[in-house]
Amino acid sequence: MAAPGLQVNQLFSERDDRVLFSDLCFQLNAGQLVQIAGPNGSGKTSLLRILAGLSSRYEGEVLWQGKSLQRHRHDYLSQLLYIGHGAGIKAVLSPLENLRWSCALRGMSHCDTSIMAALDKVGLRGFEEQACHSLSAGQQRRVNLARLFCIPASLWVLDEPFTAIDQRGVAEIEQWLADFVHDGGAVLLTTHHSLNFSHEFTILNLGDYANA
Repeated sequence: MAAPGLQVNQLFSERDDRVLFSDLCFQLNAGQLVQIAGPNGSGKTSLLRILAGLSSRYEGEVLWQGKSLQRHRHDYLSQLLYIGHGAGIKAVLSPLENLRWSCALRGMSHCDTSIMAALDKVGLRGFEEQACHSLSAGQQRRVNLARLFCIPASLWVLDEPFTAIDQRGVAEIEQWLADFVHDGGAVLLTTHHSLNFSHEFTILNLGDYANA
């Protein structure tokens, strides 16, 4: 039997003395996608930051492949790729330079071949050496999304990945998600977009876990 993927047990978090969610439990295994839903202010981004290892403002238990996130943080983060709500790039750098920096942070070197393939995948071939501040908002978002294809990971945690993306681009991203899940990856995401996803997926509404 395959080892469980991401397990969240009895998670509790609050902000400014207001409970965002409590007794939150769910599991995400290889080949699955879970969409985190809920009204504005319900803690969607806070939850993703917790699960990306960027926030310790919670109580409860987070496990990865049966091991505590707190005790096995390095192993977990080496298999995780987190893309936040913001552009996630340095505007004065080019797409190529931004992705070189991202790869270097993961201990990857001599990765220009995979970077160029990733930029081609997201439609930025020919823009690789142009300063990002001169790109459109959608193109800047695609620079960040190119990390999906040049940094190996088994878990994608994505906060509003469709931001600033046009209709055709949304369909492309949905296909990327479907391909990743089909190949055994796991995806946790937030989005205000109604997913047109070719695989069955789970919607987890944080409003159901708010402490009234």
